Amino acid sequence: MEATGGLSAATELLRFRHLLWSLTRRDLQVRYRQSLLGIAWAVLIPLSTTLVFTFVFTRAVNVVGSMTIDMPYVVFAYLGLVPWTFFSTSLNGCVNSLVANRGLVTKVYFPREVFPLSAIGSAFADFCVAGVVLAAMMAYFRVFTPWHYRPPATLLLLPVVVCVQVALTTGLGMLLAMANLFYRDVRQVFGVAINLWMFVTCVVYPLPTDGSTLGRIVAANPMTPIIEAYRDCVVYGRSPFTGRFAVATVLSAAVIGFGWWCFRRQAHRFAECI
Repeated sequence: MEATGGLSAATELLRFRHLLWSLTRRDLQVRYRQSLLGIAWAVLIPLSTTLVFTFVFTRAVNVVGSMTIDMPYVVFAYLGLVPWTFFSTSLNGCVNSLVANRGLVTKVYFPREVFPLSAIGSAFADFCVAGVVLAAMMAYFRVFTPWHYRPPATLLLLPVVVCVQVALTTGLGMLLAMANLFYRDVRQVFGVAINLWMFVTCVVYPLPTDGSTLGRIVAANPMTPIIEAYRDCVVYGRSPFTGRFAVATVLSAAVIGFGWWCFRRQAHRFAECI
């Protein structure tokens, strides 16, 4: 059964919104089923990584003193790792989303976009939980340390930053899901690439301004202005709408448009490639 030609992608997804919700809930249940800590892993993963980098940068090599960071390093790192974990967890879920649901792909018609979108939805639930812990962490440092923090008005712009990140993630997720269906080694290659990608993004260190090759690579990375925008909105009280963020927004729009177009164009081949 094929999609009706005149039915737009958005309208079609709206019709199957209950399926999308069910798959998202199923992904969360599968992830934390028979887990002693359950949803707490949504916090423990970025928090434990934050503690590791805090130890490395403040104790082992002591490079934090040379960084321009106007907040406790723990807050700086966690504020970068929460959106990054959302990004990486989403894409890791997307890349195998079609292959893992081969039974549904081959037997029943519905928009196949629900598979990568459900992976992003379940990762977003983790993102929200980790965000609550971020608020508690910032409140602790405000009360018990000399750090003076007052929630800025730019917090109201945070949903815009999240939307730009979701657009970029959705476009990449659809491309990865489709590519892994056609070439199964994409999942292994991506597993290595996403770890390297984090280290050329200003997740646990500020954007280099020394004109080095690393600085140029980090600045060109579309996730860098997105991560910076989170810190601008939440801590610095600066507008995230910089030139770099505008470029990231345009790129995110292009990626989701291209990814969605490719995904729908190739959807008729998915069943035969399973």
